[in-house]
Amino acid sequence: MNPKLEKTIFWPSIILVVGVTILLVIFRETAGPVVSNMMTEITFRFDWAFEFLTIGLFIILIWLMVGKYGKVKLGGPDDKPEFSRFSWGGMLFCASMGTSIMFWSIVEPLYYYTGPPFRIEPESTGAAEYALSYGLFHWGISAWALYALPAVVMAYSFFVRKDHSLKISAACRGVLGKHADGFLGKAIDVLVIWSMIGGLGTSLGLGVPMVSAVIGDLFGLEPSLWLDIVIIIIWTFIFSSSAYMGLYKGIRKLSDWNVYMALGLALFVIIVGPTLFILSYFTNSMGIMLDEFMRMSLYTDPIAQGGFPQAWTVFYWAWFAATAPFIGIFVARISKGRSIRELVFNVLMWGSIGSWLYFAVFGGYAMDLQLSGEVNLTKILSEESGQAAIVAVLNSLPLPVIVSVFFVILGFVFLATSLDSASYVIASVATKELGMTAEPARWHRLLWGILLSALAISLTVVGGLDVVQTSSVLVSVPVLIMYLLMAISLIKWLNNNEHLHHYVENSGRKSKEVNK
Repeated sequence: MNPKLEKTIFWPSIILVVGVTILLVIFRETAGPVVSNMMTEITFRFDWAFEFLTIGLFIILIWLMVGKYGKVKLGGPDDKPEFSRFSWGGMLFCASMGTSIMFWSIVEPLYYYTGPPFRIEPESTGAAEYALSYGLFHWGISAWALYALPAVVMAYSFFVRKDHSLKISAACRGVLGKHADGFLGKAIDVLVIWSMIGGLGTSLGLGVPMVSAVIGDLFGLEPSLWLDIVIIIIWTFIFSSSAYMGLYKGIRKLSDWNVYMALGLALFVIIVGPTLFILSYFTNSMGIMLDEFMRMSLYTDPIAQGGFPQAWTVFYWAWFAATAPFIGIFVARISKGRSIRELVFNVLMWGSIGSWLYFAVFGGYAMDLQLSGEVNLTKILSEESGQAAIVAVLNSLPLPVIVSVFFVILGFVFLATSLDSASYVIASVATKELGMTAEPARWHRLLWGILLSALAISLTVVGGLDVVQTSSVLVSVPVLIMYLLMAISLIKWLNNNEHLHHYVENSGRKSKEVNK
């Protein structure tokens, strides 16, 4: 079966993406401040909503995992998982994180050290203790809860209800009914595509300057526009090839390499760095994070209004929520044959452990350089940039040239695994129907890959990438409503299909007895 194009989603999405990009290029001077002000309004007015959403999702997911619906299989009684646990875990982590984790795991603890929460004195012992624990909180279980729920709802819709369209509108069908196929459903899917584009703009906005700075340091080049464009072109070639080869031959293999390389680099830094400090600091920070989990989760600072939770926690929850539909669709697509319990547990566990490992190793190492006085990273961060701080961290390691080359390759692979998943998902959303193992047309996957890089290059040239990043977070407000629709749809479906699940469990048990 050749998957057909969903023209009512494809063309509006193309027109929206190209149209907004052209407008941003023309009005970049005035658009920036307007979008930035809107972002500030959202984080201050909706701080409570994003924080309740995130903690609420976490509670729903725990209920799904430990309750009677945890055993529900995402697929038929005889469906087996398509991927090994390693490849599956690797794909769900790499698609979600991109180069963001490489950048923020080094830089974020330094920001918290100089601008700590809870009115702690900057650069004090207390600030140092919270520096890593807040990073572990922001990139831990709460963040992955935002990704896990859309994944469960989407997988249930696709594999159990056999609704063969990988669209968020299909995941909201339990509430929307026939409107899921009408104008409202189409509007939701176009909005999801825009949020994906913006989320990827954020990854590119972090990844390109970071890789550019390291390459510049290696070859004695000044970071320039041309260097950025060359980097984007190389990236386009890697991720387009991977997306073109498809889920089984391309995306899975690239994710596997990514995990091996990421673990290799982390292991190297643990061995050659201050091993005992890294392990001890991580243990202490994890204790603080677990002890203060509810306070961090619901901290809005309404009295002093210092702005810390809005600038960090609420912004992160909004950013993760904006990109979550894309991650949800992708994780759902690769989770056939798993149970709801398995899916929720693995997303929360592998996602959090991967993030914690990077913050523990690179955040711990950066803080050791700062606290020991070996490298004044906070000075580099304030006077130069986050990219310069990363270059300084890499140069402080043994074999800095080899480490920097490896870091650059890992940066390319990390972002490519996000972008190939994204072009695959966007093509899936703009396709009418997909069978259980069908994939969107190759030209379609390739088209979105090329369009993403063209968008990135044009916005890099005019310096408008920041505006796209921020505008994607604006999408998180309607996504709040989308989460409610998805959660209600799932609960409704699970309750309505209880007799079916009982039958599936029994038939599975009977077939095992027969085999015995």
